[in-house]
Amino acid sequence: MESHGKDEAKGPVLHIVVVGFHHKKGCQVEFSYPPLMPDEGHDSNLLPEEWKYLPFLALPDGAHNYQEDTVYFHLPPLSGDMKCVYGVSCYRQIEAKALKVRQADVTRETVQKSVCVLSRVPLYGLLQAKLQLITHAYFEEKDFSQISILKELYEHMNGSLRGSALEGSQVYLGLSPRDLILQFQHKVLILFKLILLEKKVLFYVSPVNRLVGALMTVLSLFPGMIEHGLVDSSHYRPKSSVSEDLSLVESVSGAEEFVSVSATDIDNSTLELEAGQTTRRTSGSQSSRTGTEGDNNHLKPPSRTSPEASDSDWETLDPSVLEESPKEAAEMKEAGSELSDAFDSKPGTPITVQPQAATGQGGVTQGLVSGLEEDQYGLPLPIFTKGYLCLPYMALQQHHLLSDVTVRGFVAGATNILFHQQRHLSDAIVEVEEARIQIHDPELRKVLSLTTADLRFADYLVKHVTENRDDVFLDGTGWEGGDEWIRAQFTLYLHSLLSSTLQQDNERLLADYGAPFIAAWKITHNYRVWYSNKHPAMAHITPGSVQNSERGKKIGNAMITTSRSMVQTGKAVGKKTKKTAQKYQ
Repeated sequence: MESHGKDEAKGPVLHIVVVGFHHKKGCQVEFSYPPLMPDEGHDSNLLPEEWKYLPFLALPDGAHNYQEDTVYFHLPPLSGDMKCVYGVSCYRQIEAKALKVRQADVTRETVQKSVCVLSRVPLYGLLQAKLQLITHAYFEEKDFSQISILKELYEHMNGSLRGSALEGSQVYLGLSPRDLILQFQHKVLILFKLILLEKKVLFYVSPVNRLVGALMTVLSLFPGMIEHGLVDSSHYRPKSSVSEDLSLVESVSGAEEFVSVSATDIDNSTLELEAGQTTRRTSGSQSSRTGTEGDNNHLKPPSRTSPEASDSDWETLDPSVLEESPKEAAEMKEAGSELSDAFDSKPGTPITVQPQAATGQGGVTQGLVSGLEEDQYGLPLPIFTKGYLCLPYMALQQHHLLSDVTVRGFVAGATNILFHQQRHLSDAIVEVEEARIQIHDPELRKVLSLTTADLRFADYLVKHVTENRDDVFLDGTGWEGGDEWIRAQFTLYLHSLLSSTLQQDNERLLADYGAPFIAAWKITHNYRVWYSNKHPAMAHITPGSVQNSERGKKIGNAMITTSRSMVQTGKAVGKKTKKTAQKYQ
């Protein structure tokens, strides 16, 4: 340890850890560098009490069903350290007979191990890319006593990542809002608003890489959240013994009624009421989702007003074009050209990358109340603070956290069916495979009803993503419908929402976001903290929904020069790389 001076201790990577499955002891740490316990050796199985769940997070439940998998997980800070520890784990299994050196405790036909990185910085995708290569090489040795490659990984990561800025493509590597919108369509906005309300949200799917990918992609839509908003997201207390963790509460009988929202073909928006209510289903081929059906690529809010409809209207969508009534059409005639300018930019003109005022709001400072690093808009919002947890993957041993009185809410991911069965412990269950959101509280469904303006915004995103879905050059560098463009639209949405809440006589402005939603959001911790501080850059934001404001027109020009330069740079780099490759062939 002498070789690791103070500078080394400040590196972004804290530990490289190997977790294995022992036929008698279960999941356990087999190697750590530097040692997880300062007074123990590299091969010690001992763990800090705060990190007792590490083996179960790194080697996920049901891993034996997959040859390989990737896990993102969060660990609580150790004593004296006030920040979340970000974990990335690469799991693989190999046939025991393929090993060159077979140790005595290998008694099964397959050997299952994970190599994981514990980091101070949330560079999930970047860490994963480096870790996958090393994990592959480690397994190719077919001798798990060869640990020098793991020590080299620690040194390499701390050398190459030291001083890495938490911004841009490094942070978002591997997270694709395009794929999220293609799957969830308009329901991405429901997820966005659900998290703004600090509800208990459980994502559910297997394998783990799909789970954490979907969950973290949703969080990437919140400006600054991954970079600076998760430092307090894992402050929880583990139970005193693992045996306590496994004494789960009884499964619910299933008597509760849930409403589910399924992702549907864009040209035929469908609904399901799992509570046994009659639903209208329309089917469409997979190919119809490419958005080539023209007018059918639009969504419309329900118009029914009967008591029976109130519980299900929030997820009911009319597949026809946003056909306004004669009265509504007359009201919007004057605004028609504005909508056209805001939503239908000229071909070949990128709308925007991250929209910012020209006065340099890009820097971050310590928030006086939130304690987070904030930009001059007060973002990221302090959602994951004061007991609101972000756990991209939860092990079964952590199940008690769902009902822990010190946990006021969570955005968590799980693969074990027991989490899904305990529906009463969550406000919403997001079934990633089916792109379905289950919410049993009719009041919450009403609060999350998407307004006409919301649906137009969501439809705008879906339209641009589906129109460009086959463009292989869409890599998120500023093209309409690209990943960066989508994040910019959500930033604009949140900026406009926040600005609208600051205006006097703002009922009409806030109606675009839903009066029940606004009322619920204003009493959340994140909004109250944000509102308690002044944020000078908000003066540059025009209030009102994206498509109804003058700002909607201006976003096409706000960062157009930057977008074009990014696009041109991307092309130039591509050409240069191609020429270099040809040169050495």
